[in-house]
Amino acid sequence: MRYERNDDEPPSVAVAAALAEYHNEDVLGGSFVLYEHVDPEALDALFADTYDGRSRASGEVRFDVQGATVSVDDDRVTVESTGYATR
Repeated sequence: MRYERNDDEPPSVAVAAALAEYHNEDVLGGSFVLYEHVDPEALDALFADTYDGRSRASGEVRFDVQGATVSVDDDRVTVESTGYATR
């Protein structure tokens, strides 16, 4: 599934929302805790402007969590099944 990130939405918030949607859970009451799998501040920093205000080059981050592969890029989060269930 594909989750389109809002311009002002940090990547970490988008990942939490995308995984909650993927697992049909409430983002605040679900079983997923992002910081148990990836550092949210580091994830946000990878896509933030540089300290002097310039945009960073485009990129992508991937990681596996709860039976899914999460791909994060500049404007979206994609969640795909890894083929095995883990909770």
